[in-house]
Amino acid sequence: MHTVLIAERLLTPREVIDHPAVFIEDGFIQQIAPRAGIEIPTAADVLDYAGHTLVPAFLDVHTHGAAGHDIMEATSEAMAAVGRFLAGHGVGSYLATTVTAPIDATLRALDGLADSIETPTNEEATPVGIHLEGPFVSHAKRGVHPPASIREPSITLFDQLWQAARGHIRLITIAPELPNALEVIEHATRLGVRVSLGHSDATAQEALAGIAAGAVSATHTFNAMRALDHREPGILGVALDRDDLYAELICDGIHVAPELVRLWLKSKGGARAMLVTDSISATGMPDGAYMLGDLSVKVANGRATCDGALAGSVLTMDRALRNLIDFTRAGLQTASRLASTNAAAMLGLESTHGLIAAGRRANIAVLAPDGALVATLLNGRTRR
Repeated sequence: MHTVLIAERLLTPREVIDHPAVFIEDGFIQQIAPRAGIEIPTAADVLDYAGHTLVPAFLDVHTHGAAGHDIMEATSEAMAAVGRFLAGHGVGSYLATTVTAPIDATLRALDGLADSIETPTNEEATPVGIHLEGPFVSHAKRGVHPPASIREPSITLFDQLWQAARGHIRLITIAPELPNALEVIEHATRLGVRVSLGHSDATAQEALAGIAAGAVSATHTFNAMRALDHREPGILGVALDRDDLYAELICDGIHVAPELVRLWLKSKGGARAMLVTDSISATGMPDGAYMLGDLSVKVANGRATCDGALAGSVLTMDRALRNLIDFTRAGLQTASRLASTNAAAMLGLESTHGLIAAGRRANIAVLAPDGALVATLLNGRTRR
C-alpha cells in the first residue's frame, strides 16, 4: 500500500518544494510532486503534516551512546536501544563512535559494532559505520580520554583496528602532530576512511600537513584543540579558514558559546559546517552517574563531566538544530544541511543519504516552523 506525505514545504535540501506530495512504497520514495493536480489513490495511507516542513533525517557522525547505553558495549541490545532513541530525535543514521580504551576492549567493541552494521533492522536509526575517536590523540588535548590508553599512531595498530571492525571504520579522529600521524592519515585515506583532525595541539603548519596527507574534517571545533592565537593560528585557525575542510560543532550552548557558533557558521558556511552531538549514555536519562567507555561521568544540569572536564554531552540532534537556529538565525534549509547533507558529503555517502529524492529510502524528519521535531519517518514508517 502506498503512503503519501503532505506538508507545507519540502527541503531536499538542495531545492524547496512548496505543498509537496511524497509517494512512498516499500520504504522508498517513488515520486515527489506539488500537491496541486496530483491524484492520491483512495487506498493510500495519507500522513498530513499541514504547516510543517519535510527535511532529510539527520546524520550524526559523532555519538557515543544514549538511553543509558554506551556504544562501547557494542551488544545488539545496546545498539537497538541507542537506535530507537536516536530515531525519536530525528536521526536516520549515525556513526557509532568509540572512545580511547585498552586495545583489547576496543577490538571487542569494534567486532560487536561490525555485527550491528552488518545486520540492520530498519526499525531504528542505523549505524552506517564507525567513528574511531582515539587512541591516536594528543596527551596535551586529550580531554577525558584516559592517558594510559592513548597510543602513538601506527599503521600496524590501525590495521589491527580496521580488521576487527571488518572494514566498517568510516571516520577516524587523529592529532596530526603526533609521530607517524601523517603516514597513518595517508594509509587510512587510501582505504577510503575519512580523517578528522582533533584532540590536537597542532600548530597551523602541522594541521596543514594533516590536510595535505588526506584529512577532510575537524572534530568538535573549538573543543580539545590548541586555542587561537593571532601569531600562531594553530589547528583552530586552519579549521575556520580552510574552505575545503568540514568542521563539526557541538551546538549545546555549553561546549561553544553562541558568539563562536555564529563565527563558525560564518567561516564554514552552509556547505562545510556539521552539527554533531558527542552524546553519551546519559543522553535522555536523569542526572546521575554514567559510563563513557571505562570512564565514570557525572551528569548534572545538562553538563557531563569527568574530574571536572567536559565528557561528551547529553545533546540530541533535534535540539542541536533548534539551538543553531536560535543562536544564528539560520533558516531551516541551512540548518537541515548542517544536520544531514554535509555529513553525508563528507563521508562520501551523498548518493544514499542526506537528500530527499525519488529512488531513495524514505528517511525524513518533519519539522515545525521553529525547527522543533514533529515526527521521524524511517523507511516510510513513523518512528515518533
